[in-house]
Amino acid sequence: MFQRQNRLQIELPPSPYADANAAAAVQELLGGKFGEMSTLNNYLYQSFNFREKKKLKPFYDLVASITAEELGHVELVSTAINMVLTGTTSPGDPDSAPLRPGVDKRNSYFFIATAQTSLAGDSMGRPWAGDYVFNSGNLVLDLLHNFFLECGARTHKMRVYEMTNHPTARAMIGYLLVRGGVHVLAYAKALEVATGVDIKKLIPIPNLSNDHFEAARKYEAMGLGNKLYTFSPHDFKDVVLIWNGQNPQTGAQLEVIQGAPEGAPIPDLSGLPEEFAPGITPEEFMEIAQRLKKNAGL
Repeated sequence: MFQRQNRLQIELPPSPYADANAAAAVQELLGGKFGEMSTLNNYLYQSFNFREKKKLKPFYDLVASITAEELGHVELVSTAINMVLTGTTSPGDPDSAPLRPGVDKRNSYFFIATAQTSLAGDSMGRPWAGDYVFNSGNLVLDLLHNFFLECGARTHKMRVYEMTNHPTARAMIGYLLVRGGVHVLAYAKALEVATGVDIKKLIPIPNLSNDHFEAARKYEAMGLGNKLYTFSPHDFKDVVLIWNGQNPQTGAQLEVIQGAPEGAPIPDLSGLPEEFAPGITPEEFMEIAQRLKKNAGL
């Protein structure tokens, strides 16, 4: 069972300008094979289908905790895409073709399908696919896959970071580089406990530290590369049996946080009359307000 909080994991800087092509590239980090929808659903189904949860509880607690964080990552990437798209078009008479700017952008779905918001797909417009989920039922094999998946996700984040200098997109990617690094290390440590093999010696993959990315430095300075959240006030405590000791790259002490990060407010997207979204006129809004007041007994 999940409890949802109406907060983003971090505050994203306001978007100073629209860049629909940058938003299209960032889509890969949402709905691509190594995007956040893939990490979420891989861990989600592994946690649903985990065998011998009690006997192997530290491993279950790890996968379950990271699952919850990935839900927030999907939300964060989607929000960044929405912010980067904001301002691409402006209202106008339908005969003036107010959505014409969308014709020249890489992903026309933004303008046709979702009223200039995120898609459940990749940077080329392909829908996210359920066969991106790997859940063999074998603990070591699934952990090894998760380590590989996080390394692949890190690679794509680094490349998209180099594709755009949009400040909102880069702030989001910088944060995910740090938090993804936590997940890479977490799965490496879990594999070491399960097999005795020191997978940590492979880190980082690719072999650039997060210090090379300006937008990631402040999150490293906040110690977010050393914290693993349970995203539960009471459960998944045994993750501490895996997430402990020192960060092999920095020497900093690893820390389990029972619960979730404080988070930040979620931006409120303005209406787009040229997209008929949300499609509520001022007059209709007043009628809705009257109905709500009536329902509240006011």
